[in-house]
Amino acid sequence: MSQHTARLPYHKLSSKAFMGLVSLSETIKKGPLGARLAELVFLRVSQINGCAYCMDMHWTYLVKDGMDPRHLNAVAGWREAPFFGERERAAFRWAEIITATPHSDASDEEYAKLQAVFNEAEISELGFAIGVINAWNLINAGMRAPIPQAG
Repeated sequence: MSQHTARLPYHKLSSKAFMGLVSLSETIKKGPLGARLAELVFLRVSQINGCAYCMDMHWTYLVKDGMDPRHLNAVAGWREAPFFGERERAAFRWAEIITATPHSDASDEEYAKLQAVFNEAEISELGFAIGVINAWNLINAGMRAPIPQAG
């Protein structure tokens, strides 16, 4: 098993920027999407970006919040899994489209599908949720943030 060693203590070297991302993440979880949906989006985007540190963190949070691990294990296959409702599916789809930019198309048709299940405040919040987790993924993967040991 390969365990990376952190490249540098980015959270200390850039503490103000780090705390800004922490604050944004916490604000999103307290916003109109709610913590559970925000964490599901964080988990899905982390899967797309291959950030093991973030996948572990958000999976652990959701399990502690009472989500069935079987459902969480199916997040990457949400299109086929029966465990997710209309809002979760719409959020996953939009997160995938935005995260894949510029190789995807956030078309008016896709946006209309989003509007069918989310109000404007929720759509705005979802955009920030996708943005902040992409930032976390890039930082944590690039700096090789190690997954904490279980315990």
